[in-house]
Amino acid sequence: MQKESNIYLDLKYGNRNRVFNQIREAGSISSSALSYELQLSRPTIKQNVDELMGMGLIYESGTFGHTGGRRAKAYSIVKKNKVAVGIDLTKNHVTTIVIDLSGDLIYEKRVRLAFSQEDNYKRELGRLVEEAIKAQDIENDAVMGVGIAVPGLITEDQQKVFYGEILKFTGMTAEELGKYIPYPCRLYNDADAGGYAEISQSEELTDAFYISLSNNIGGSILIDHKVYKGESPRSGEIGHMTVLPGGGECYCGQQGCFEVYCNATILSGQYEGDLAMFFQQLDEGEEKCRAIWKEYLHYLSIAVNNIRMLFDCKVILGGYVGAHLEKYMDELKRLATERNTFEDNADYLRVCKVKKDALALGSALPFIHEFWKTL
Repeated sequence: MQKESNIYLDLKYGNRNRVFNQIREAGSISSSALSYELQLSRPTIKQNVDELMGMGLIYESGTFGHTGGRRAKAYSIVKKNKVAVGIDLTKNHVTTIVIDLSGDLIYEKRVRLAFSQEDNYKRELGRLVEEAIKAQDIENDAVMGVGIAVPGLITEDQQKVFYGEILKFTGMTAEELGKYIPYPCRLYNDADAGGYAEISQSEELTDAFYISLSNNIGGSILIDHKVYKGESPRSGEIGHMTVLPGGGECYCGQQGCFEVYCNATILSGQYEGDLAMFFQQLDEGEEKCRAIWKEYLHYLSIAVNNIRMLFDCKVILGGYVGAHLEKYMDELKRLATERNTFEDNADYLRVCKVKKDALALGSALPFIHEFWKTL
């Protein structure tokens, strides 16, 4: 009897989940269209629509039909019923975003704030989150959680930094960092967050390797729309792949790391941290920028080809530099092709679709996606 009861509940919740997600994906849809698309009876649709409305997750958003008679009611999701917060935490800045139940960005703010393990820094993180929630007039119980993208390696339970040399915060926990954040907090490796945001926006891609070309270099292995973490878990750490044996010293203590030759500060550092200015001067033909860019592409092509040889999958270029790469792809593809043993083109290379707030977005999206699957 218990087994039959469990089967009934699984079916019941499964139907509710399907109805909700069909409404979400459609944007606006009628009961008859729901019945047709999901191949569920009208009474089953009505039961689930009534239940979802009672939960405050959907509402009557209008009507369909112009041919006389009763017009069909249209249903849409209540986007602010549930939200998630994402934070991109770097050495000198904090970006805070809020996304709604559709996964759409509804708030974004970036402030200059030097990282610190002191209490005042943690208090300011809490204030920034509260400010974001209040700015959108969101109820506290609508916030499912806060994802924090950091330049470090994270334990599998997403609660502790087990390697954080960049910010010198190895051992920092989500509880400590979120001391003044009154919502559940998780930590995410920044490159993994960027990769997750990117693969979530790419319907045609299920597998890829994402390279985060920001102030630090990171990578993310994406398989079946999920981040593959490896055994340690520290997969994708291509920033510490050697591209020049015996080369420049990396913060990790090794020499010749990819990190040393392709981090974004190599470019932005020419103009007091202004990456856009570097690319503007590059476009205008400034000789020093052209020389720096030539060397940058040289080492980037080495890394890209190594990844292609290893994984034989699409390679997505993201991060701060990735957002500027569109017009330079032909040159990079040519360099990558010259190194490729098996292919006469580099069409596997892609520029990121998410060009802004990718790390914050990728740390917030898991909360939303989990809700979609488990409602």
